[in-house]
Amino acid sequence: MFLANSGKPFRAAQLSELMAKYIKLADIRKSGACNQYRHAAATHMVDNSADIRHVQAFLGHADLSTTQVYVHVSMMELREVYNKTHPSARD
Repeated sequence: MFLANSGKPFRAAQLSELMAKYIKLADIRKSGACNQYRHAAATHMVDNSADIRHVQAFLGHADLSTTQVYVHVSMMELREVYNKTHPSARD
């Protein structure tokens, strides 16, 4: 998903190092901050109707069940989908 200056894909370790650098520069002192950014990005993708398989590819998960556990759907989004699509919610 991300390319290095060489044009080749970042290795996971490279991306983690880069994120760690910017997390430190931003003076974020919360452990696991890099993973929280991944989680937030994936959640925003799902909330904006991204296909779960695309999110799976974005996160680099081999198994879809890993992505389904990793990305939660906000209750507000779930309520909106329910109200739009469930027969019991329609007039």
